Amino acid sequence: MVTLDKADEHSEGRSRQRGFSLIELLIVVAIILIIAAIAIPNYLSAKIAANQAAAASGVRTITSASVVYSTTYGNGFAPTLAALGGVAAPPTCNGALLLDPLLSTAPNQKSGYLFSYLPQGAAIANPPAGCAAGYMQYLVTATPLGTSTGTNSYCSDEPGTIHFDSNGAAIATPAACEALPVLQ
Repeated sequence: MVTLDKADEHSEGRSRQRGFSLIELLIVVAIILIIAAIAIPNYLSAKIAANQAAAASGVRTITSASVVYSTTYGNGFAPTLAALGGVAAPPTCNGALLLDPLLSTAPNQKSGYLFSYLPQGAAIANPPAGCAAGYMQYLVTATPLGTSTGTNSYCSDEPGTIHFDSNGAAIATPAACEALPVLQ
């Protein structure tokens, strides 16, 4: 009987320690919610900063591709983003393969930004054979698709300097672009 009593005591002790109490579970859930409340705004800020950095980099890439296009093909600056991109090899003046297809293919969106390339000034009078006429100037812009993807818009034209608008507004002309602060 002594052995039976010890077995009964042992099983009673086990049943009292079987799981967590409701209070313990609520405390754990509350701690997780507090950590989430602290982390989520930081995550969103980091995501916006990353999108903005990617947009500025995209504008820089398009600007560099425009200069390479101009010197390679002798056709001024490209008539469209599609002419800077392309998918078929070998590269030509109508598909130079200088840009990522996300940037050069409609809808020209990447990392929460809409990229546009607007030829400016006069078209090249005598483009090389088989080439769409290039232009003497261009304006490239990156505009956020919403405030959750970015707050700055970016632009550049043929001097190659990147400017930004902290309001995220669309930039329509090279003069409006050059009036904005320079991205450092």
